[in-house]
Amino acid sequence: MTFTLAIVGRPNVGKSTLFNRLVGKKLALVDDQPGVTRDLREGDAKLGHLRFTVIDSAGLEDATDNSLQGRMRRLTERAVEMADVCLFLIDARVGITPTDQVFADILRKKNANVILGANKSEGRAGEGGFLEAYSLGLGEPLRISAEHGEGMDELYHVLLPISEQFEERAAQDAPEVDVDIEEWDDFEEGDEPEVPMPTWDKPLQIAVVGRPNAGKSTLINKILGEERLLTGPEAGITRDAISVKTEWDDVPMRIFDTAGMRKKAKVQEKLEKLSVSDGLRAAKFAEVLVVLLDVEIPFEQQDLRIADLAEREGRAVVVAVNKWDLEDEKQEKLKDLREKFERLLPQLRGAPMVTVSAKTGKGLDRLHNAIMRAYTIWNRRVSTSALNRWLVGMLEQHPPPAPQGKRIKMRYMTQVKARPPAFVVMTSHPDKVPESYNRYLINGLRDDFDMPGTPIRLFLRDQGEKNPYKNKKKKQTGRLAKHLKSNRGE
Repeated sequence: MTFTLAIVGRPNVGKSTLFNRLVGKKLALVDDQPGVTRDLREGDAKLGHLRFTVIDSAGLEDATDNSLQGRMRRLTERAVEMADVCLFLIDARVGITPTDQVFADILRKKNANVILGANKSEGRAGEGGFLEAYSLGLGEPLRISAEHGEGMDELYHVLLPISEQFEERAAQDAPEVDVDIEEWDDFEEGDEPEVPMPTWDKPLQIAVVGRPNAGKSTLINKILGEERLLTGPEAGITRDAISVKTEWDDVPMRIFDTAGMRKKAKVQEKLEKLSVSDGLRAAKFAEVLVVLLDVEIPFEQQDLRIADLAEREGRAVVVAVNKWDLEDEKQEKLKDLREKFERLLPQLRGAPMVTVSAKTGKGLDRLHNAIMRAYTIWNRRVSTSALNRWLVGMLEQHPPPAPQGKRIKMRYMTQVKARPPAFVVMTSHPDKVPESYNRYLINGLRDDFDMPGTPIRLFLRDQGEKNPYKNKKKKQTGRLAKHLKSNRGE
């Protein structure tokens, strides 16, 4: 990516629609009501042969206090300062407003490269607003329709010379890519390769999920060391699943901040449904899920559902208990939390649980170590010979039952996948194996191969009766009979 383009403007002028068009995906939430976007969302944009980073920002509000709108404005102003180029959108159908004039003055002072775009210019309805845009003194405006894709060619030709200015800088900052790692397909027992650490071209993907107001955005801001995400006492501030790139203790990461997930029955507004759906999609694309709990009300029903979602999706899981600085009886509370964790989330038995304070930053080192350990276990491989020796011991210790008098013979076991670890057992009558025996094998894998907390997939396949000499014996018998017949003269 050669440069960064920030799309700014008043609420509901079409910034998110243009963002989605440039990245080629519906990443940002779009709705008719103003003020949908609250955070800064980054995406990889493509326009002709140009490749650049585009930032969708919150609508510029005429507020400077510490209210939600004031904090949104400060966050957008930060994006203006950080970006190489600003695309200032106005609504051509509404025309120039006093707010547009105020923000045009701000952009002139804060960014050298400002492009003026008159959105919604399709048809005669936008003609007056397009001509009025000249009065802002930001140069010739571009006639754009983000919804219909009009004006993209003009935008390309304006960005082309700017892109050439930043190409040299982009070459210097480009990360090392195509780093070869050891293949896992063939290895000897006892010589299992180390789990490859993330490289700059593929950072570790982490999603922070939890109920509203658990402190997800505050935690990520503390990890980043700056107020990158919008926070505040109001519940449900985050609406989009925002991703930010960072390097945390020398490990490159992409961290997703997701919208708070309430009970399905309480989610009535269309916008909140879109937000939760966006968060679920982020959780599916992540490698490690950090389930953030509030120490004052941990392990509520919705927390359990979110943790269960992580297990179903097969992601590495870390449970973090936030607001630990507010707790007075820390030892007793920690003991109570561990007891509830083991009892209420048996499917994540052994998953790391750490206490943190997003406000003070205490416990972030423990959280980082827990994330890396969960990621390592999630990538674990076990040799086939070790698995089959282990299976023999498990069968001798606790043989499978014989439902309806049918004896179950488990003959062979191998690992077929990692991330998460998945195993196949070749057995007779796989449909007769009870679920309790599956859990017995999965718990044994966790304990004996050091895989606590990570989801484990176990598949039973019908090997059937395979005798390699069966057909051979038939052929030999047939040849012998034919030979005897010929000797008898038949």
